[in-house]
Amino acid sequence: MPHHDRAARAVAAVGRVCVRHRVAVIGAWLVLVAALVVATRVVGAPTDNDVSLPGTDAQLVRDLTASPTAPLTGGTVIVVAPDGRLDDGARAGVLAATAASLRGAEHVTAVTAPSTRDGSLSADGRTGWFTVGLDVRRAELTRAVAHAVTDAARPAADAGLRVLPGGALAQVVDGSGSTGDEYFGVLLAALVLFLALGGLAGAVLALLTSALSVLATLGVVGLAGNLTSIPAQASTLALMIGLGVGIDYSLFLLSRFRAVTRSGLAVPRAVDRAVADSGPAVVVAGVTVAVALAGLGLTGVPLLRTLAWTCGIAVLFAVLAALTLLPALLSQAGGRIARGGALHDRLARRAGSGGFWARQADRVTRRPVLAGGVAVVLLVLLAAPATDLRLGQLDAGSSPESTAVRRANDAVSAAFGPGVATPLTVLGRLSTPVADERDPRAAPLVAMARAQPGVAAVGPATPSEDGRVVTVQVIASTSGGDPATADLVHRLRNQSVPGMTVHVGGTTAARVDLADRVTDTLPLVIAVVLLLSVVVLLLAFRAPLLALKAAVVDLVSIGAAYGVLTAVFTWGWGATWIGLSGPVPVPSFVPLVLFALLFGLSMDYEVFLLSDVRRRWELTGDNRRSVREGLLGTGRVITAAAAIMVGVFLAFVPNDDPTIKMFGVGLAVAIAVDATVVRCLLVPAAMVLLGDLNWWTPSRPRWLNRLNNST
Repeated sequence: MPHHDRAARAVAAVGRVCVRHRVAVIGAWLVLVAALVVATRVVGAPTDNDVSLPGTDAQLVRDLTASPTAPLTGGTVIVVAPDGRLDDGARAGVLAATAASLRGAEHVTAVTAPSTRDGSLSADGRTGWFTVGLDVRRAELTRAVAHAVTDAARPAADAGLRVLPGGALAQVVDGSGSTGDEYFGVLLAALVLFLALGGLAGAVLALLTSALSVLATLGVVGLAGNLTSIPAQASTLALMIGLGVGIDYSLFLLSRFRAVTRSGLAVPRAVDRAVADSGPAVVVAGVTVAVALAGLGLTGVPLLRTLAWTCGIAVLFAVLAALTLLPALLSQAGGRIARGGALHDRLARRAGSGGFWARQADRVTRRPVLAGGVAVVLLVLLAAPATDLRLGQLDAGSSPESTAVRRANDAVSAAFGPGVATPLTVLGRLSTPVADERDPRAAPLVAMARAQPGVAAVGPATPSEDGRVVTVQVIASTSGGDPATADLVHRLRNQSVPGMTVHVGGTTAARVDLADRVTDTLPLVIAVVLLLSVVVLLLAFRAPLLALKAAVVDLVSIGAAYGVLTAVFTWGWGATWIGLSGPVPVPSFVPLVLFALLFGLSMDYEVFLLSDVRRRWELTGDNRRSVREGLLGTGRVITAAAAIMVGVFLAFVPNDDPTIKMFGVGLAVAIAVDATVVRCLLVPAAMVLLGDLNWWTPSRPRWLNRLNNST
C-alpha cells in the first residue's frame, strides 16, 4: 500500500470516528476550552517580560546583586516641574507629602524621594523620580496596582507638577500594547471565508474551529505562566499564529469538502473524502511548522524557547481542531455548505475553464521560463534592501509616543541625558573582601569606568554585605538602543582591574548578550531547520528534488520579508504610518524567529500545492498537466488562505510594541509574496522545467525504508 494511502486512511479514520461520535467530540472541545479559560482566569499567571539569560555576563551580575531583603518589584514615579526647582521652598514640602502618600498606597513597602545625592534629581532641579518598592512579584503586578501607586502621587499633581509612571509601573500600564485592531483581522478573515466558501455557514465553522483552538492555546499558555516566565510578546505571537493557521487549515478542508460534494457525494462520505484528501497535508504542514519552531530551542535562549513552544502549542491545537472538531461540525452543518449558494457557484465558474486561474495556469505552464524569470526579478528587488539590515537594541525611546514607557523615557532623557533610563551595572569580584566603600581596593573600579569614552556619569562603589563584590552604576552618554552603548558594554568587559574580575550587567548588557548568543547559534539553527524540513517533505512526498526546491523557494520568500523589514524599520519608509516616530533598530532575535515561523508557514502552501499536483500526477502521469490542474485547483484557495493570514498579521501592526509591529509586517509580507509570486509563478514554473525529475526517487537505504514503514 503506498505511503500516502496509509496516511490518508489513518487520518480519514480519525475523521470518521469524530463524525460517528460528533456530539461527544464537540462537547469535549467545549468542555476543554471552558475549563482552560476558567482555570486561567482563576490561577493563570500574567505575562512577565523579565526573562533570564543563563550563562551570560549580565545574568551573573543579576544573580550576584540579588538581595533577599530587596523589594519584590521596583518602579518609579516621575515628577516634572513647569519651572523652578523641586527641592526649593514649598515644593520641598510637596515632595515630602507625596512621599508620605506613596508610602500609604497598597503594596508599597519603600519610597525614596528625589535627591541629588543618589542622582534621582536633575541638575536643574526640575525633574526627579520617586523610587518605589512593592511587595508583589513583577509577574503579579497588575495595571490596577500601577494606577493606584501613580494616583497616590496626587499631592504632586495637585501642586501643578507633571506625574508619570516609570520603570515597571509604566510597562504594566501599557500592558500588551494591544489596540483592539486585531478584531479587524478576524472580520477580514470572515469576509474572505464568505467569498471563498460562498456562504455564511462555512465561514462560521472555520471561525468557530479557529476560535476554540486559539482559546485552548491561550489557556494553556496562561496556566504555564505559573511554571515559567512568559513575555507578553509570546502570547501575542501565539495568538497571531493560532488565528492564521487555524483559519487556513479549516479553509483547506472546507474547500475540499465543498469540491467533493459537487460530485454528488452525501455529507458523511464527503467529510470522509475531504479529511482523507486534505488531512495528511494539514498534518505535514503542522509538523513542518513545529520542526521549524523547534530549531529555536537550539539557541539556548529562554525567550526564544518560550516563543517557540507557545507558537507550537497554537499550531498543535489548530491541527487537532481541523482533524477532529471540524469533521464533527461538518457532519452537523455540512448540508448547508454542500448546498452552497449562487455566490459560490458564480465564483466556481469563474475559477473554471476560461477563468483567471485557468488563464494563469496556462500562462505559467506554457511559458515557464518567462514566468520564473519575472518571479525571480520581483523577489530580488524585494530582498535587495536586506543587505542593509541593521540589528540593534530596542529601548523605551523606540516605543510609540503615546505609550507610558515612551513618555517616561522622554522626560528622564531630556533632564538627565539619554543613558539614565538604561544604566549599566559594573561589578567587580574580589578574592579578598573589602571593608566598606572607603576601602582603597574599590577605587580602581570607579576610576576604570570613568576613564572609558562614552561614559556620562559614574556612581560610587557599593560593596556587598560580605565585601566580595563591588558594584558601580555607570550612565552612558548614549541611549540603550544606540550601538555606541553596546560598544561601551564590550569595552568595560574587556578592561582589567587589579585584584578583581570585571562583569557588566543591566538591561542593555542583557540585550547585548542576547544578540551575541543569537549570532553565535544562527548558522546552526538555520542548518538544522533546513535539514529537518527537507526530511519531513522527503518522507511526505518521496521526491528529493521537490523537497530541496521547497526549501530553496522558502528561503527566497524569507529574503523578501527581510528586505521589506529593512525598508520599513531601518530606513524608516512608512514608519509613521504604523505608529512609529521614525526608524528603529531591529532586535537580533526578530530575524531568527521570523525565519523559523516563515519557513514553517510557507511550507504550508507548498505542501497543499504539491499534494494536489501529486494526486493528479498519480492519476495521469503527465507532469505539465498535473502542474496546470494543481495550480488551477489550489490557486484560489491558497490565495484566499494567504489573504486571511495577511489580514490577521497586519491587524497586529498597530500594536504599541515595536517588536510585534516587526513580526506583523514581516509575516504579512512574506505570506503575501509566498502565495502569489512564489506559489503562483516560481514554483509551478520550476516544476514544469524539471519535468519528470520532480518525481524522481532514488533507491532508498534500508534505514529510510524502516523509517517509512514506521510512519
